[in-house]
Amino acid sequence: MVVRFVLVGILNTSVSYLIYALLLSVGVSYQMANLIALVIGILFSFKTQGHLVFNNRNNRLLGRFILSWIFIYLCVIFLIGRIIDFGLDAYTAGALALPFSAVLSYVIQKYFVFKGPAQPTQR
Repeated sequence: MVVRFVLVGILNTSVSYLIYALLLSVGVSYQMANLIALVIGILFSFKTQGHLVFNNRNNRLLGRFILSWIFIYLCVIFLIGRIIDFGLDAYTAGALALPFSAVLSYVIQKYFVFKGPAQPTQR
């Protein structure tokens, strides 16, 4: 499960970071760039993580997934801000925050969002 999480996470993270970097390059603040990338990534990630990693297609869990990502977003924005305070730019700070975000995401998804046995597909 961890290997699948990492592989799917690489895809999800790459897409999210690309969106983040593109938004920064057109002048969007790091806070807003991260939020936009997060929102776009959440819907994609919910399906890929739920189905490919946790073998769970229950769409009713989207609320938990969104709540978990609100918490993760706040933690990551705090971390990026502290890294910037040390003199690094927003691009580097965003990249350095990625491992923290990934570990926090896995723990929260495993024990809060997709905990327990897989539930039947909800359409």
